[in-house]
This record gives sequence, C-alpha cells and structure tokens, in this order.
Amino acid sequence: MSSLLDQVNQQVQQKAVETLGTQYSLNTRLGELAMRHPVTCSPTTPLREAVTLMHEQQVGSIVVVNEHKAPLGIFTLRDLRQVVANGIGDFNEVIERHMTQAPFYLTPDHSAFDAAISMTERHIAHVCLVKDQRLCGVVSERDLFSLQRVDLVHLARTIRSAQRVENLVILRGEIGQLVERMLAHGASSTQITHIITLLNDHTVCRVIELTLAEKGDPGVPFSWLCFGSEGRREQTLHTDQDNGILFEARDAAHAAEIRGKLLPIAHQINQSLALCGFTLCKGNIMAGNPELCLSRVEWARRFGAFIREATPENLLGSSIYFDLRVVWGSEQGCEQLRRGILDQVGDNRLFQRMMAENALRNRPPVGRFREFVLARKNGEKATLDLKIQGLTPFVDGARLLALAHGIEANNTLERFRQLVDKEVIEPLDGAAYEEAYHFIQQTRMQQHQLQTRENLPYSNRVDPDSLNHLDRRILRESLRQAQRLQSSLALRYQL
Repeated sequence: MSSLLDQVNQQVQQKAVETLGTQYSLNTRLGELAMRHPVTCSPTTPLREAVTLMHEQQVGSIVVVNEHKAPLGIFTLRDLRQVVANGIGDFNEVIERHMTQAPFYLTPDHSAFDAAISMTERHIAHVCLVKDQRLCGVVSERDLFSLQRVDLVHLARTIRSAQRVENLVILRGEIGQLVERMLAHGASSTQITHIITLLNDHTVCRVIELTLAEKGDPGVPFSWLCFGSEGRREQTLHTDQDNGILFEARDAAHAAEIRGKLLPIAHQINQSLALCGFTLCKGNIMAGNPELCLSRVEWARRFGAFIREATPENLLGSSIYFDLRVVWGSEQGCEQLRRGILDQVGDNRLFQRMMAENALRNRPPVGRFREFVLARKNGEKATLDLKIQGLTPFVDGARLLALAHGIEANNTLERFRQLVDKEVIEPLDGAAYEEAYHFIQQTRMQQHQLQTRENLPYSNRVDPDSLNHLDRRILRESLRQAQRLQSSLALRYQL
C-alpha cells in the first residue's frame, strides 16, 4: 500500500509541476527557501542605523543577535510603523528597546508547511531559522508564499481584522480557492484539513468578537467549545456546526442566571456562522441550545452520565462530545473536563466494550474477495460513503483506544502515533492506518473539489468506477485496513 501511495504522490506532484510551473511544495525544507544570509545587528545598534540597513538590503526584518549569533529579538517593518505611530522622536535609541524579544524560530529541516502554520497561529510574518543555537536564516511570508502562490498568512490576518460579518462571508470563498491551490500543489489531506480548521477557528473567533462588540460584553467569562471533526482538527470545506459554551458557576441557580445572559449571544453567533458557510446543525448541537450552554459542573455531570449509562443515544453523544476543544476563551475548564473523561473511561471496561460495539457498526464496504460492496440510494447508481464507511471506522477506533489508554490527543492520526508510542498497536499497523486514513480523506476532498467546480451539492458518496485503476486499487486496500482495525477491536474486546 505504501508503494502504491508513493506512485500517487509522484503523479500529483508531477501534475502540480506541469500546471503551476514550480518545483516547490509545502514539504520543501525551509533551508532551501532561505537563500540569502540574514540581516543582523547587535542590541545596542541605534534604531536609525538598523532601519537604514534594512532599507539598503531591501528586507522586511532585521534580527538582533548576541556575540554568538543567537537571536535575541527581531525588528520588522510592522514594528517600524508602530514606532512612527507612537511618535518616537529619537531614532538614536538602541534597537533593543523596540524589538520583539525572543523571536519564534524553527530549524532549517522544518518544512514550509510548519512555517505556514506557525505564522498563521502566531500572527507573524517572519520565522527565524536556528541551527546549533546560531541564526542561519530568515523565512518571510513573501518567501514562503510567492513560491506556493498560496497566501495563507495574509488570509488569516484579513479574517481576524474583518469589520463586519458580511466581510467574512466573502472571505470564506477565498478559503475554497486556497484549498484548490493547495490540492494542485500536492499538499496532503492532513495539511489541508489542518489549515481549513485553523482558518475556520479564526472565522469563529472573529464572529464571536463582532457579536460581543454589537451586543455588549455579558460580564461573564465563557469558552466557546467545538466538537466532532472541528474538535479533532479534521474539517473539510463541507462542514456543519457542532459547538457549545462552557462557563463557571457557583451552583445551579447561578448557572441558570449566566445561561440567560449567554444564550442570546450564542444564538446570534450560530446564525452569523451559518451566513459564513457553517451549516446549522440538524441535530441542534449548537451553543444556542440551552442544553449545550452549561457550567463546567453541568458538563462534567452530563459526560459522567454518558459513561455510566451507555445507551445508544449516550454512545452517539460520546462519539461527538468527547472530541472537544476550546476555540475561543480560557482552556482551563475544558482541560479539567478532558481529564475527567479519561479517568472515568479508563476505569470502565464495560463502557469501553460498548464503545467498541459502536465502533463496529459502520463496516467498510469491501467483500470477501476484495470487491467493493456498494449500496444504491434513491434509485441512483450504487456508491459507497467515504466518510461513514471509510473514515468513521478509523476515527471511532482511534478514539476508543486513546480514551482507554489515557491519551489526551484529539486528532485521529496523532492518536494513532501516540498509541504506537505506548505500544498499544504495532508500528506497522499504525503506519498502515495512517496512510489508509490519509488516502480516503484525500479522495473525499478531491470529490468535494470536483463537486464545487461542477456546481453540485456536496456529497461523501463516490462511485469506485469513476476512479482510475490505481486510485481504485488503493481505496480498496485502504478500506481493508479499516477492516483490520475493526477486527483487532473485536478481538481485544471479545466481540
């Protein structure tokens, strides 16, 4: 299977070269992008001299280093604008007083993708490259994305500074174009879903900020939670809302009072997110639902009931809510909830067994002779569901094993890696599960991309005959890996 995936990746990369005329990808080493020596100065260099040097060298940053060439700070054009805006009259002051201290850095062996994510998360436009504690280069936003024709950092910054929800609605279209370009560059599905989730997080945060600015601060600290694929950082462009609110309260009466203040705000946030392309959840798993706007104690009580009373409804709830994280607000309460879940599931073998039974419900559509087992829907041609029948077995299996062994990671692939580290699953199995999950997700995203081009509604269903011979063969092998994972769960829990 690995060799087959290598063939596919080579084809994708070759197609990207032919289409876009570039040899670079998001997997390029940063050391290959930083072609020139970094411009540096000492902490005592006058501000005027440092800015003159930046102008002469035509760079957007200067790195402040010590005598051993270790970076102490960085001064950028953005910092210069701030200096001018503050009305600083003495440009003979030392640069140390105006630099950003302890600049973020990566090694030359990190990838362009690592730099892109770091810039987006930290709202920075320059990343220092450090090897053996010595500065060896600087990669800028321009360096990174002029090669990629992808402007991730600029898009994230524009989202976070949007003045109206209507602006965010327009920017959502640019995210689709960004994904299109990344797929053309041969970016992996894991990289793309990570970036989509990151930009979605920025959008959610900005919607919350705009809503609070309009309706006024409720005077109550709260955290905006997300669940499901967003909680796992595995979102695609086709996504609905799975969110809730967490707050602290003294008792039930206090919780009810706070809920009354937060629900109108939550409802408006849900509606604004719907305008931005996050479909309203049909199951009403949204913060505007009073049952999902809860104090930490109420959430803990609800999660405890899921584990004690393993009904079909509660098992479905655990498969959604146990992949939770904070998008906006303090993370402390969520971390306490997550630790409580791990403690309770780890001590409850019966609940684990029920989760295992639930994880075996969605069987991969591959028959005894390795042929696809397809289903007809509404009289249409027989197809298979890439999400329910392909991805869900991996997601459910990884979640169960992670919760049972005290692993806090939410992301499916990260769970598999940590399960390998803990020797819960064999390294070869973990690698096979990762590659299979990656390929199914990639196929699903390519389907969505094709549907967008043809102005068709999003669907996770695919006709294997529509795939080329190599993709069809790898999809079949990938689904067999899902079968193997389910077989191991059945054996582990004697089902």
